[in-house]
Amino acid sequence: MTETPKRATKAGHGADTIYWDPNKKSFVGAVSLGHAPNGKRRRPKVYGKTKTEVRNKIRDLKKEVQTGVKAPANYTVADAVNDWLERGLKGRDEKGTIGKNRSMANKHLIPFIGKAKLKELSADDVDDWLDDRAEFLATRSLRDLLAILRRSTAHAQRRDKAARNVALLVTAPEGRPGRPSKALNLEEAKAVLIAARPSRLYAYLVLSLLSGVRTEEARPLTWDHVFLETKGDVPPHVAVWRSVRKHGETKTRKSRRTIALPKQVVDVLEEHLRWQKQERASKGKEWDPTGRVFTTRTGEPLDAANVRRDFKAIVKKAGMKPEWTPRELRHSFVSLLSDHGIPLERIALLVGHSSQATTEAVYRKQLRPVITQGAEAMDEIFAEDQEEGSAEDQAEGDAVA
Repeated sequence: MTETPKRATKAGHGADTIYWDPNKKSFVGAVSLGHAPNGKRRRPKVYGKTKTEVRNKIRDLKKEVQTGVKAPANYTVADAVNDWLERGLKGRDEKGTIGKNRSMANKHLIPFIGKAKLKELSADDVDDWLDDRAEFLATRSLRDLLAILRRSTAHAQRRDKAARNVALLVTAPEGRPGRPSKALNLEEAKAVLIAARPSRLYAYLVLSLLSGVRTEEARPLTWDHVFLETKGDVPPHVAVWRSVRKHGETKTRKSRRTIALPKQVVDVLEEHLRWQKQERASKGKEWDPTGRVFTTRTGEPLDAANVRRDFKAIVKKAGMKPEWTPRELRHSFVSLLSDHGIPLERIALLVGHSSQATTEAVYRKQLRPVITQGAEAMDEIFAEDQEEGSAEDQAEGDAVA
C-alpha cells in the first residue's frame, strides 16, 4: 500500500509565503506586516536562490520591523563611514581629528570593506579585515581603525540605518611593533640647537625643548601671552592657554598653565622679537603685539607639516638620522629634567598633565629617580653651552677690535 502524497496546503491569511518565480528564476518570500496607516496591507517581498536564504531574509525583515530599524538594502560600510565623518564629528578640528580619521579610513578601511553592505557585514568579516591589516599596521593604529568602524556603525544606528553593531563584537589584534617615541640626550639636544641657529625655527625649537610646550601650543602662541621681563616677584614666563585644536582649547583643563622661562629662552625670544619687528618693517607692515610669535615669511601661521619637514632637515644637519619629530622635543624636555633630578609631580605640572600618572605612563622610558625644580634646571643643564657661546662672542669682539 502506497502513501498518498500530502497535498500542498495553502498558506493561511496573513501568513508568510515562499514560492518559486520562474520569471525571476528565484524563490520569493512574501511577508505579512499588518496594515499601513491608510489601511493598505503591508506585504513586502524578498528574493533568494534558495528557500533557506529567503527564510533568513524574512527573519531579518521582521526583526527590523520589531526594532523599528529599516536598514537600507544598499547602504554600504563606506556610506556609513563617510556619513560619520561628515555629520558625526561636527565641531571637531577639520585638519586634526577629522583629517586623521578620514586619512585612516581612506587608506585602510574603505578600500578593503567599504563596498560591503552594512546590514550584511559580519563579525568574521571585520576580524578578517583587521587580521590582514595587522601585517602592516601597529596595534594602536588597528585599535583606531576599529574605533572608526564602531563609531560609524553607531552613528548609522542612531539614524535607523543599521540594526546592530558587529564591530562591538570584535577585538583588535596585535599589530606590528610601533615606533617608540624617543628623547634626545643632552649632547644631541645641543647639536640640534646649534644646527637650528640660522633657521627661522630656532626660537620655536628652543621654546619647545627648554619649556616643554606641545607643538600644537607653540604654533598659535601670541606675543601678549609671552612676558620676557621680571615684574616684582613674577619671573619671565609664557602663558600656555591656547592650542591649534578646534576653538583654540588646550588638550585638557590642566594643560592651561603658566611656565617660567629659562634665561636662554628669554634671550632667544628677545632676539626673535627684534628680528620679527625688523622683518615686518622691511615689508612695510606694522608689528602686532597680539600677533603670533612664530610665523612663515609671509606672516601666516606655521603649518604642522612644514614644521616637521624643516625639523627633519635640521636634525639631518646636526648629523643625526632624520627620523625625529618635533613632538619628541617634549619627550626630550621630560628626559632632561628627569636626568637632572626634577620630581615627577613637578614635571607633570610643567608639561600640563592632569596627573603624574599620565606623565609616568606616557614618558616612562624617559623618567629617572628624582629631586629639584623647573626653569632654573634648564639654565643649569644648558649653562655650559651658554658659557662657550659667550666666550666665542668675546673672542670675535676682541678680534674685530
